[in-house]
Order: sequence, then structure tokens, then C-alpha cells
Amino acid sequence: MSPLQDALMEADHQAERRGVVWDTLRRVVGEFDRLGIPYAVVGGIAMQHFGIKRSTQDVVVLLASEADLWELHEQLLGRGYRVKSPASKHLRDEITRIRVEFLVAGEYPGDGCAKPVRFPDPRDVAEPSDEGICFVNLKTLIELKLASAKNAAHRIRDRADVLELIHSIGLRAQFADQLDAYVREEFGALAALPAPNERE
Repeated sequence: MSPLQDALMEADHQAERRGVVWDTLRRVVGEFDRLGIPYAVVGGIAMQHFGIKRSTQDVVVLLASEADLWELHEQLLGRGYRVKSPASKHLRDEITRIRVEFLVAGEYPGDGCAKPVRFPDPRDVAEPSDEGICFVNLKTLIELKLASAKNAAHRIRDRADVLELIHSIGLRAQFADQLDAYVREEFGALAALPAPNERE
């Protein structure tokens, strides 16, 4: 099977919450639960959780502290996970070869520079799925994506993700009232855009 065929098959599997990325997610979440480490899943796989059909090549997880991050390293390295370099905070699942990326509460999204929106404590924003996996709630996912894209041109995909969420879920402009003031204008501008099937 060609790499393209592999990628297409994985995309199909992810649409059904299967495939190697979801395998890694379930495996690493099991470790979080075993160790009692709070977390919230963000990134592309969180988009899938909210019904957006697009593939992703990694698992991105929000942690509460650096201490939790290094506890994970201590417990998981050499036990099915490895790091690319000693300085890396991210892990790779040795079974699936999928990268597990970590964000830590208090850090800033996008360009990493100080801004009103920070990565929150996952305990404040996590909502368990029917399967028991803790995903970041919709409000926070949108805030983080808009804050990420606001001053980081290379993060344009985050704006596109919010636009897709708006049209897929049917969010109204009033949803901006729930958001941090730092990103309300950006949300309003996206919410005012017509859905793709309404454009000429």
C-alpha cells in the first residue's frame, strides 16, 4: 500500500474514531488515568470530537503543570514511549509512531508571547466524552485557536478551524459573549461570513 493510500485509510478511520492516532490517544489517556494526572485533549483530535471531519497526525494534550509533564516522562519513557531528543517535552508512541505533544497551563498559544488568553488548567475546562476521554470544552477550544492565530501568521489554520466549527455546529454571533474580550472581534468577523453553501 502506498503512503497516500495509508494516509487516506487513516483519515477514513479517524472519521470513525479509529486508526493509529485514536489508538495512541486511548493508550496515553489510560496512562493519565492510571497516574491520576489531569488533562484535556486539544488540537485536531478535539476538532474531530466536535464533529469536524479532518485528519490529524498527532495527539495534543493540555496538562496542568510542568511537574505533571515530567512525571509522565519519568513514568512512560522506555515503557512504550520515547523522546526525539533529551530536551524535548513531547513523546512518541513506539507502537504507532504517533507524536504526543504537550501544552502546559500558563503558557501562551500561538507565538508564545504574553497575551490575555493563556492555556488554562485542564481541570477547569475538561469535559468527558461518552467514552470517558476528557476533551477541552468548545468555548475554550475556540478561544485558544483564535488567540493562537491572532498574532501568528503561520497559525492561519486555527482561524479556519473556528470558521468550520461555527458553520458545522451552527454557532451564532452571540456566542462571542462567552469568549474572552481578546478574541470576541475575531469571532464576530468569522461568524458574519456566509456558510460555504450560501456563497455565490
